[in-house]
Amino acid sequence: MIIKPGDFNHPAVKDLLKTHLSGMHENSPPDSVYALDYSELQQPNILFLTAWEQNSLLGCGALQELTSQHGEIKSMRTYQQHLRKGVAAKLLERILEVAADRQYTTISLETGSGPAFDPAIALYKKYGFKNGGAFGGYEKSAFNQFMHLRISR
Repeated sequence: MIIKPGDFNHPAVKDLLKTHLSGMHENSPPDSVYALDYSELQQPNILFLTAWEQNSLLGCGALQELTSQHGEIKSMRTYQQHLRKGVAAKLLERILEVAADRQYTTISLETGSGPAFDPAIALYKKYGFKNGGAFGGYEKSAFNQFMHLRISR
């Protein structure tokens, strides 16, 4: 598996991002979808990564810089046919490496609740993320939850 910056012009990348947004809207209340769209992911403060096996796109994930010490994980998605192959774990590991290289002290994320989100929550907990308070511009609701990881140097 190769992790590399995403090419927003690649048809498979466009399809996966469309799948991601669709899934977020299907599994979240309308006022609780915080997934970034195609153009928002192309901002200079976001590193967008993709996972490939030969010519097949497996998944994606992003790291958004909130401050010089705080990053946020965004747009984690694995194609359905590649679930349970370690794709998300490899993407998360790369994101955490980049965060450490940037000397962030905290990585945070916002996610939903319920069966569609349980595998992602389990992954984040496996890597040491803990539930905590809202951050950035988010507001706590009955649906969303916030997870944080302190990065030690």
